[in-house]
Amino acid sequence: MKKLIIPLLLLLALPLTAQTEKQHNFKIAKNLELFNDVYRYLDAMYVDTLDADTIIPMGINAMLSTMDPYTEFFPEENKKDFQQMIAGKYAGIGAIIHHNYKLDCTVIWEPYAGMPAAEVGLRRGDIILSIDDESMKGKTDDYVSSHLRGEPGTSFMLKVKRPSTGKTMKFKITRRAIQMPAIDYAGVKDSIGYVSLNKFTENCARDIRNHVIDMRKQGIKGLVLDLRDNGGGLEDEAVKLVNIFIPRDRVVVTNRGQLKRMSQEFRTTTEPVDTVMPVVVLVNGNTASSSEITSGALQDYDRAVIMGQRTYGKGIVQSTVPLQYNATLKLTTGKYYIPSGRCIQAIRYTHGRGGKWEEEVPDSLAKVFHTANGREVLDSKGIKPDVEVVPDSVSNIATALFSLIDSTNTVADYEIQYVAKHPTIAPAGEFELSDADYEEFKAMVLRNGFKYDMYTERYLKELKKLAKFEGYYEDSKEEFDALEKKLAHNVAHDLNYHKEEIKDMLAADIVACYYYQSGVEENALRHDKTYKEAVRLINNPAEYRKLLQPKRKE
Repeated sequence: MKKLIIPLLLLLALPLTAQTEKQHNFKIAKNLELFNDVYRYLDAMYVDTLDADTIIPMGINAMLSTMDPYTEFFPEENKKDFQQMIAGKYAGIGAIIHHNYKLDCTVIWEPYAGMPAAEVGLRRGDIILSIDDESMKGKTDDYVSSHLRGEPGTSFMLKVKRPSTGKTMKFKITRRAIQMPAIDYAGVKDSIGYVSLNKFTENCARDIRNHVIDMRKQGIKGLVLDLRDNGGGLEDEAVKLVNIFIPRDRVVVTNRGQLKRMSQEFRTTTEPVDTVMPVVVLVNGNTASSSEITSGALQDYDRAVIMGQRTYGKGIVQSTVPLQYNATLKLTTGKYYIPSGRCIQAIRYTHGRGGKWEEEVPDSLAKVFHTANGREVLDSKGIKPDVEVVPDSVSNIATALFSLIDSTNTVADYEIQYVAKHPTIAPAGEFELSDADYEEFKAMVLRNGFKYDMYTERYLKELKKLAKFEGYYEDSKEEFDALEKKLAHNVAHDLNYHKEEIKDMLAADIVACYYYQSGVEENALRHDKTYKEAVRLINNPAEYRKLLQPKRKE
């Protein structure tokens, strides 16, 4: 009897599946026709003339807003932004700009090494007055940026004012294809190699491979790979990076999607550079996507110790689809699974009549997987580091001082003056401000009347409101008054209390003016708590090896 029931159930299911598919297709056709009709009537009868190039993309983006945040539509006019995001390339002068709110103008903030802005001699703080005689006064950064960029090989006249001298200067600049540097800094110190990768762009794995080969010739005893704040990029570059340390023909990541052609397995394809040298990978909460594939695969193969904080948890992959009229759709097509079989996606996206819902995968649903050596690892919630190191937090006053919207512009003014007085400074890895330099900066902050929002004062005011509302304030008024006096806003005190932190941040900015981004990274390592712990671990081989073995059950 059972043999008859199973085929009968299958036969009953077939029409039901076909019926469901028919209903699905009908819903699509019905709603597309409705959308068409609505826009047709709006265009014909609405009181004002509609711009189809504005209204319809808004409708598309509204639809995509109910998906995950990585599904995006790029019309033809935004294609360059899309290409820059994918390849890290654009055509322009190669410099970061930002708005000076005190002067209501855009300034050069950080030229890139070897790029047109640096080559013609532009410096931090140069005020952009005009581009091809068009005034940039009061224009937004986006507007200025759109005029600085253009087709490779085209030239323009840039007029700037240099605050340190007061001189107005003109530069003829030729735009060229700018490759955003993927590697911030690579170097060797005390026989330990260090590479900082900021994004997985085209050929970045090749560049890291070359650095590792060169470092091995210098006799390094270990490598620190810094993926902190690396938001990801090209998946195949992550596979190639893992291949530097993992033998040929090992699975690195598997994509699984709704369509079979979206499901794919990626393996290592070449001989590795080194399979035994100690490797420590630094991660944090902004380590995502391809960075998580890299750190997760190296963890699953017990090939590296992962150190820092839990990663972001982006376990989904995107594909691009070319559309008509040179538009592009980037959409999520599947999830990826690293060698142990786990998917580290931390957020679940669901869709319904109410739109998009996001929720973190609860800890209770996390499943246990195992590394090659048998260590327990969990899916969801990103990559949990083997060694957790909590970095020092940034103080409230430092955050406010170094904010690009500080109305006093004190930090920028001080740094511009410092650079004008010092044609050269110490090597990037050694430079620091003297106590006398800091006293000069402190005096400028106080002279400029810098103020900021102190959390203690804000919360005390809220507490007073609550006490008054609940009827406790009058009985506690003396205590509130005493506490208010103790917590009175005192910028001078805060500048003294957070002196070392602010000095280090000023030093990093100043180093960028002489040694660019690579110098900033090298300088920052002097006080980097997580990096120092990585170095300590590599110098203790027994402890390093123990971390890669499963914990004994007592």
